[in-house]
Amino acid sequence: MKAIVFEEHGGPEVLKYMDVPEPQISPNEVLIKVKASGCNYNDVWARRGLPGVSIIMPHVSGSDAAGEIAEVGSEVTSVKAGDEVVVFSSISCGTCEACARGEVFFCRQFKIWGFQTGPLDGGHAEYAKVPAFNVVPKPKGLGWEQAASMPLVLFTAWRMLVTRAKIRPGDFVLVWGAGGGLGTMAVQICKLFNARAIAVANSDDKLQIASELGAAHVINRGKQDVNEEIKKITGRRGVDVVFEHVGEATWETSVRALKWGGTLVTCGATSGFDAKTDIRLLWNKQLNLLGSHMANKAEFLDAWRFVESGDIKPAVFIALPLKEAGLAQKTIEDGQVIGKVVLTR
Repeated sequence: MKAIVFEEHGGPEVLKYMDVPEPQISPNEVLIKVKASGCNYNDVWARRGLPGVSIIMPHVSGSDAAGEIAEVGSEVTSVKAGDEVVVFSSISCGTCEACARGEVFFCRQFKIWGFQTGPLDGGHAEYAKVPAFNVVPKPKGLGWEQAASMPLVLFTAWRMLVTRAKIRPGDFVLVWGAGGGLGTMAVQICKLFNARAIAVANSDDKLQIASELGAAHVINRGKQDVNEEIKKITGRRGVDVVFEHVGEATWETSVRALKWGGTLVTCGATSGFDAKTDIRLLWNKQLNLLGSHMANKAEFLDAWRFVESGDIKPAVFIALPLKEAGLAQKTIEDGQVIGKVVLTR
């Protein structure tokens, strides 16, 4: 089969479109004929190399995939060949205490499929294997490209806002990167809960999409001072929640934007990890700084119901052939994506 493979870290040029063996499934796994796969920032991190994270070589990235089940293992009864599915990419042992509590992200064997798995084990290929537990039916109303664009960013944003930050009706929620994959999901989740998303992005085109998806307010960070605009919008009160994933470049602004007793929740640091915090603000304003990582399957299914009902919609920026994965990643790195980039077969 064809796949996008890299055997060393580097720029997009290390990605090779090449033949690799078709995956062989175990009794509890399924083989998926991939129709489309989403591109995420963790594909870029894996290719570049990330301090403290071991990337198994040769590596096939891709933590989102939608396709048709081609084969099921001998012990699999929950799905059958021909079923149309998407992948839930939180992989864990399924038997430890953390897994038993539904806290799969605390499992000592936890991995993000297509990022930490391998070798040759991700969605940027013609076929992919996953445990049967890790597939979910594709909504009939979604095309392959739309379905492949959503799972990772949706369940990540859902856990951040619903489980961790516990957003409530009326909350002001500052959403960084509102035009990107995570941001477009966050804006829609806010609308679903009658919270007021303040969408921040670097272009009017991205903010237009955010408004169409339900943002109550928009801020162009290239033209406006984010903190000053937040003071105007909230009557100097500050926001209830900050949806963070940018990191070093936005952290100080995020902390200062919070109301007294406000909550910042973060799942990443695309701009860098060395963020400064004025600890006086933390204790004096009694702020809540929360980390969030992936989600459990129950959280994903809770969010996925609103995709099936049409209340949360995909935002696909561009679909490219699988062999153009290097261009897809460069497009993400350039920061001009509105929504998601998808690879098709």
